[in-house]
Amino acid sequence: MSTKAKTQTLKIASWNINSVRARLEIVERFLVEQQPDILCLQETKVINGVFPEGLFRRLGYNHLVLHGQPMHHGVAIISKVPMRDDDRLDWQANGEARHVGVRLDNGLRIENVYIPAGGEEPDRTINAKFGQKLDFFERMIDWSSKLTGPTLLVGDFNVAPLECDVWSHKQLVNVVSHTAVEIELMDRLQKSHGWVDIGRKFYPAPERLYTWWSYRALDWAKTDRGRRLDHMWVSPSLADQAVSHQVLESARSWARPSDHAPLITEFAF
Repeated sequence: MSTKAKTQTLKIASWNINSVRARLEIVERFLVEQQPDILCLQETKVINGVFPEGLFRRLGYNHLVLHGQPMHHGVAIISKVPMRDDDRLDWQANGEARHVGVRLDNGLRIENVYIPAGGEEPDRTINAKFGQKLDFFERMIDWSSKLTGPTLLVGDFNVAPLECDVWSHKQLVNVVSHTAVEIELMDRLQKSHGWVDIGRKFYPAPERLYTWWSYRALDWAKTDRGRRLDHMWVSPSLADQAVSHQVLESARSWARPSDHAPLITEFAF
């Protein structure tokens, strides 16, 4: 973090790490090379008591807010700057660790979320996981509509909303993460607070912008069958304070990678 002419700059990253303990080497590489002030992680897959705090503290990230559980899900916010007023909302109403939120000293709220993937079949009558995903969105919409302060919402939303957010709209239109009902709910969520999609602010549609590539691909970069499942949204009042944004696609090729790439936004407050 630096201060110039009363301007505070913050670089905030979000990454579905798909098991933080299994990927400590690339997490360290990311922090050393990119130097974010704050890192929001999803799918940490570890209980709070054995979260690998040592690595982060050694690199100067002395503020950690953790919401973990064994083997599945889990979210965390790791920061070089103080964080306060943390909460953990249960939008799935089943106790899973899918959300953590904090407030910074400058008044910014950061909400880090891992929305359920939803299983394979986009039909809640035969797939309970899909129904849980839809209900999760409904609870988030209710929460979002009542927000009043400047907020950054980040995480793995598990929805690619635009036709250009997937490698083939035609082939994925009935596949979970790109179905009409999911897109409609995500649109309602966005409108409920007037959220500004930072990714599309800097890379307007129909520019290519993916954040996830399946492990099933033998050569993910060559086939490039990506989806934009990870997002960073801001309250309307913060939109102009986002000064840069990138998806670090190269991280998808690092040793033992996550299937998601990190998102990085720099703000000038």
